[in-house]
Amino acid sequence: MISFRQGFGSVLLWSVISAAFIGPGTVTTAAQAGASFGFQLMWALTFSIAAAIVLQEAAARITIASGKSLGEIIALRYAERGRALCVALFAAVAFGCAAYEAGNIVGAAAGLRSLVPVARPVAALCVAFPAALLLWSGRHALIARILGVAVFLMGFAFIYSAITGPGSAGDWLKGAVVPSVPAGSLLIITGLIGTTIVPYNLFLAAGIGKGQSVAEMRAGLAPAILIGGLISMAIVAVGAGVVGEFSYAAVADTLRNRLGPSGSVLFGFGLFAAGATSAITAPLAAAMTAQSLLGNRAGWKPAHFRWVWVLVLGIGLVFGLLNVKPIPAIILAQAINGLLLPLVTAFVLLAVNDRKLLPAEYANGLTANVLLLLVFAVTCFLGLQNLWKSVSGVLPNIGAQMPWWVQTGITVALTLLLGRRVGRR
Repeated sequence: MISFRQGFGSVLLWSVISAAFIGPGTVTTAAQAGASFGFQLMWALTFSIAAAIVLQEAAARITIASGKSLGEIIALRYAERGRALCVALFAAVAFGCAAYEAGNIVGAAAGLRSLVPVARPVAALCVAFPAALLLWSGRHALIARILGVAVFLMGFAFIYSAITGPGSAGDWLKGAVVPSVPAGSLLIITGLIGTTIVPYNLFLAAGIGKGQSVAEMRAGLAPAILIGGLISMAIVAVGAGVVGEFSYAAVADTLRNRLGPSGSVLFGFGLFAAGATSAITAPLAAAMTAQSLLGNRAGWKPAHFRWVWVLVLGIGLVFGLLNVKPIPAIILAQAINGLLLPLVTAFVLLAVNDRKLLPAEYANGLTANVLLLLVFAVTCFLGLQNLWKSVSGVLPNIGAQMPWWVQTGITVALTLLLGRRVGRR
């Protein structure tokens, strides 16, 4: 048993995961889901929260039991092929982190400017400079605790706004448990999943879980993700009150009309806190991913860790200073993350069942394996459809949607193949 103090400290520590996935990207995707489809897509967040807990717990357990990060395991297990694979995975994750960072700084600057009358470049620098100082310090535990406090404050802003908005408890419950896929919602659904089960969080966990026991990790991880998921659902509820075309200004106006001046202040603070916390976690996650995936390669130096986060933070700052509109890029990045999820899930599932890597007491049981296979199947199904949409944009004659029987057949075949490989281990 762990004490209450240990449990609360662990929740605060693991809140860095919530801070990582609740940024302006989550605000954008979740609010747009509410503005476009009301409460109908909230079930995607229910699935995402459960899947994030299962995946994140497995990835953290691998690190605690083996002493190796997920990236190190990929590199070791796949030998020569692992090098190219690690580079490709890092490139994909780094692109997502850079796209997120652009949205983080632009979104946080927009939130700050709604609270304080400052010029746009000054607002962007006010977000980027403290983030750079914290990252330069290298004190990751301190960063995690600061982000944990900020997440709780941000959560209060959004949850209070949602409670006072439209929609009853019945609307929340129905939306959260009854799957619905309205026309035109598939990209948003994939985005909601991609913004909650963020692939780079699995690599970020390697730096958080070290030094903890499995019991401490579990006591902190699940509540932290649940809190983050509840905040995301609250943002959907806030978005459901938007009338007309979605934008940050439209959300702020909706809350101002509903709650008076305090409504726009709450949204401004929430947007600023979401962007400011994620402006720290996105570069940190990119650097930890690079160290995890590439740290064993010849030529890797400790200074490279700093170069990675400086580059990602710098890209975000440039976009912030140029006032590039982040919403389309953010949603695209969420969808790309959705495509990465089946691949990363497969890696986690194979690693957590590897008896050569983990002692028997740390390996997965039947229930955990079934849950991870379900996560793989759902993310694979959605990823195939979005991949088809991308191809149809280049080859319009093939049709805008993959035939459902082809999509289902490929998903079932890949899931059975993965399940068979897991069974052999």
